[in-house]
Amino acid sequence: MVSIEVTALYAGLCALLVIALAFKVVAFRRGKKVGLGTAGDKDGEIAVRVHANAVEYIPLALILMLIAEINGLSHLWLHILGGALVLARLLHAIGLVGGKGGYHPGRFIGTSLTWLVIITLAVIDIAAVF
Repeated sequence: MVSIEVTALYAGLCALLVIALAFKVVAFRRGKKVGLGTAGDKDGEIAVRVHANAVEYIPLALILMLIAEINGLSHLWLHILGGALVLARLLHAIGLVGGKGGYHPGRFIGTSLTWLVIITLAVIDIAAVF
């Protein structure tokens, strides 16, 4: 049986982050009495985008990480990439909120690091085929 404990750790951490971001959206909607969408509220739009962005990128990264782990990538590299993913998503969320939707170093670094993790895992997974 193949062990996938490293991916399981980062999947769990990312799931908690997604739920925390979803909670922010729910809190906004309850506070503003908005049933769907954001009613044009900029802070609401930011909360929705922070959550949606995490949901858009995290699954792809975790699928690639799972494949790499199943294919035998060392736990050290999996932890480096998984830790970088969690850090990237936290930085992105902090930056998008802190920059009020505009430029913020956390948003830039978080996005760049997320892309780097995904590209690295994609290359590792492709190389494993050959």
